[in-house]
Amino acid sequence: MVNFTLRKLLGMIPMLLIITFLIYAGIEMMPGDVIDFLIPMDQLAEMTDAEIAAFRAAKGLDGPMIVRYFNWLVSVCKGDLGYSLQNNVPVAQLMMQKLPATIELSLAALIISSVLGIVLGMISALQKGKIADNVLTVAGMVGLAIPQFLFGVFCIILFCLNLNWFPVGQRGDGGLISELHHLFLPAFVLGISQTAGVMRYSRSAMLDSMNCDYVKTARAKGLPEWKVNLFHGFRVACTPVMVLIGFRLPTLISGSIVIENIFQWPGVGVWFTDAIKTQNTPIIMSVGLFMVLMVLLSSLLVDILTAVLDPRVKLS
Repeated sequence: MVNFTLRKLLGMIPMLLIITFLIYAGIEMMPGDVIDFLIPMDQLAEMTDAEIAAFRAAKGLDGPMIVRYFNWLVSVCKGDLGYSLQNNVPVAQLMMQKLPATIELSLAALIISSVLGIVLGMISALQKGKIADNVLTVAGMVGLAIPQFLFGVFCIILFCLNLNWFPVGQRGDGGLISELHHLFLPAFVLGISQTAGVMRYSRSAMLDSMNCDYVKTARAKGLPEWKVNLFHGFRVACTPVMVLIGFRLPTLISGSIVIENIFQWPGVGVWFTDAIKTQNTPIIMSVGLFMVLMVLLSSLLVDILTAVLDPRVKLS
C-alpha cells in the first residue's frame, strides 16, 4: 500500500501542473485589466505610463504570462501563496480565516446527504415495486432536477423570512447550539441536492448485492431477514456507495460556493467570488489549487477505502 500511495502522489504532480496552468491561462484571458480594480479611475487617469508600469512591477503583474505562472509556482513550492492584490494581506492568512467555515459546511452537508441517501436508498431497495419505492424514486428525481440556488432561495424565504426559524448569514457566536442553528439550513440545502444521487446509487447497489449467491445462501440457512439485509447485503452494498461519497466531498466544497453566496456564509465561496470579479490572481490560484488537491486526494482515499472494504480488491 505504501508503494501504491507513493506512486499515486507522484502521479499527481503533472496533473497539478497542467490544471493550475490552465487556470492561470483562463484568468489571463478574462476581459478587462486588473489595474482597473486596483487603482481608482480618477487616479489612474492622472498616472503616466511609467508610473503604471512601475505599479504593475510592484504587484508582480509585468512580464509574459508563462513567466508569471512560473514565479507563482516557485513561490507555492516554497510555501508562499502570495499576497492579495487588493489589500496586500498574505493569501495563506486569509485562507486560514475562510477555510474552516467552508470545511464545516461541506462536512455537515456530506453527513446529511450520506445518512439520508443511504437510509432512503436501502428502504427503497427493500420496498422495491411498492408505494415507498415509487415515492422515493419520484422524490429523488425532483431532488436532482431542482437547482441549488433556487432551493436555497426558497428555504430562505420560507424558513428564515416567513417562519423565522433560522438566521441568514454568519456563523454562530461560539456556542454549540448557536453554531448548529446557523449551520443547519445552508448545510441542509447543500446536502439535500446530493442526497438524491446517493439514494439512487445506494438502491442500485443494495439490489445488486441482494441477488448475489452468498445472500441467497445466508437466507437459505434460516438467518433472520434483518440479519441477511444488514450483515450480508448492506455491508457489500456499502463499498460502491463509499466510493461515491468519497468523490462527493470535493464536489460539495466547490458546490458550497453557490450556497455560501446565497446564505452569505463567511467561507471561501464569497471570498472566491469577489476575487474572480476583481481578477485577484493569487486568491483565485490558491483556491483553485486547493480544489484540485481535494479532488486528487479524494481519488487516492477512495482507492484505499475500496481495498479496505472489499478484500477482493488489491492495490498494485
